[in-house]
This record gives sequence, structure tokens and C-alpha cells, in this order.
Amino acid sequence: MELDIANTSQTSTSNFTPSSTLGPPDLRDGYDLPVYGLDTGRFYSLHVPALTCIFLSLISAILTITLSFRKIPRRAFFDWTKSERFIVYMAICDGAFNVAHSMDHLHIATTKSHVYPASLCQFYGVMLLEFIMAQTFMVNIVAVNAFTLMIFNKQLKFGKRDWRLLVWIFGFPFLLSMIALAAKQFGPNGSFCFFDGVNGELAQFLLTTLPLSVILIVNATLYVITWAKLRSIEKHLKLSLGKQSSGSKMKHAAVRAMSLFVLAFIFQWWAMALFGIWVFANPGSVPPAIHHTVTTFSNVGGIVNLGVYLLIRKRVQYQGSASSDQSHSTKRSGMKETSHTDL
Repeated sequence: MELDIANTSQTSTSNFTPSSTLGPPDLRDGYDLPVYGLDTGRFYSLHVPALTCIFLSLISAILTITLSFRKIPRRAFFDWTKSERFIVYMAICDGAFNVAHSMDHLHIATTKSHVYPASLCQFYGVMLLEFIMAQTFMVNIVAVNAFTLMIFNKQLKFGKRDWRLLVWIFGFPFLLSMIALAAKQFGPNGSFCFFDGVNGELAQFLLTTLPLSVILIVNATLYVITWAKLRSIEKHLKLSLGKQSSGSKMKHAAVRAMSLFVLAFIFQWWAMALFGIWVFANPGSVPPAIHHTVTTFSNVGGIVNLGVYLLIRKRVQYQGSASSDQSHSTKRSGMKETSHTDL
């Protein structure tokens, strides 16, 4: 029965974009929506670029994790710097997101139909929400940590083995995903499996568009304030011919590294936030260009975060030499400065 409905909807003509309208009253769920692009010739122009970005991102995420553990073999993971641990957490989110999303897109691209059975499509939706929100919450924590470190000279405490951080970034999104799943909010939206294109639009706004938009604004604001304070301090030191302590240099380097996560997050998810707001404000009017932009930018996280990793590696190398100088200075003066593993 569902298959007949899907085939009928694929051949029907429609003026709306999947996941961007409430649809006619007779639509029961996302399986009644046509597969995006089949009737307009945009089918492969959506899925081929998306799959290309997804696989490049997945390779980059695997490379990031591999290089991270190969480059830092002598210390336990939770003795790494916060920036180094953040990179691994981000790569895990990117990798899991890419695996689920690649299977989703591949299924649709090869069958030119929605994902069946419905439970599989719902599973993909759960995976996407879990790891999109995990990245969103984690990068917000990074932005707040950089801000408090720069402005108040304090850092957030994540608990032993980062348990507070991990519960927040993985546990809370999982709870939201289970609530949405129980309410039957996941399903096909015409392009891929996420929130149901007919019944899940309000849930999509409340669980992704709204928090993503708010956190993008908050992160951008904290980024500007943090960088303004950093530049002000360094400019003052330069004008006064003062010399930074090694601890101060490490703190500033850590703030710069954490700020890279914020920039990477903004680059990856701005299009998704714009798309969600557009859909909520004016359903059915989303231009194809914006629809395709979303499927490109949201799938390049692993590539962007690999770039962040390589830049942070330079900071860690510099920090190692600074720590060596600091240890000699500390022995002579008897003073103690912040450990680099706290940054």
C-alpha cells in the first residue's frame, strides 16, 4: 500500500519543495511527497554533490582521528589539551553523521524512491538529529569556554573524563531524539530522511532551526567579544613593549584554537539555519539554490574540522617549546603556571 502511494506521488506534479511545505490536506506523511528533483531534472544535481561532500568529509574525519592518536601516543586521551579532545569529539560526530547520511542518500539515489522500511528512515533521522545537535551544543560550550578564559581568566569544568561535557553533548540530544521518535516526527522529506516533510515541520523548527539559529548568533557574538579582548590585550602589550609570560601566550593560543571551532561551525551550519527560518516563515517558497546549498555546506564538517586540526597541531608544537621554557623559568622562580593540558 505504501509503495503504491509512493509511486503515485513520484509521478504527480507539484509546485512545492519537499520539507518546505505543509502540503495539501490529503497528505498523510512524508511518504506521500514526491522524491525531490525527479520531475524537475534536479535529482542527481542534489544527490551527487551531497554524496561527494559526505564521503570526502567521512575520509577527513577518519584521517583526523587517526592522526590525532598517532601524533599523541605518549599521553592518555584525557591528558590531552581540551582543544585536542574537542577535535576528536567533533570528528566522531562528523563520522557518525556522514555514515548515516551517506546510506540515506545512496538508497534514494539508487532506487529513486523514498527509504523503506519506515523504521530505517526513522533510524537515519535519529542519527542526524543526534549528531547535528551534539556538534551544536559542543561548539557552543567551546565558544563559552574561550569567552570565559579570555574575559574572566576562568575555564569551564567538564568533570573527570569529561563526563559533564559528554552527557550534555550526547545524552541530551539522544533524549530529544527519543522524544521525537516516540512522537513519530521522523520520516522522509523528499530529499533525505530527517523530520517528516508533512508531520514533522514544527518539531524540526523547535529542535533544529530554533536552537541552531540562536546558538549561531550566540557563538558569533562571543567570538567577536573574545577576539576584540584578545586583540586589545596584545595591542596594549605591543605598545607598552611588555613581554607576555609563557602561560599568557598559551592561554591566548588556546583561545585562538577554540575560536577556530566556532568559525568552522558557522561555516558549516549557517545555510541550514537560513533554510529552516525560510521554511518556517514562508513554506513552499524555498529556491532550489538554497535547497542545494544546504545539502552541500552541512556535509563538509569533516573537511573543515580537519583543517582546524592541522592548525591546532601548529599551536601544540609551539606550546611544547613554550612549556619547556616555562619549566626552566618555574624552577628558577619557584612559581607555578597553568598546565598546558588545561588549555
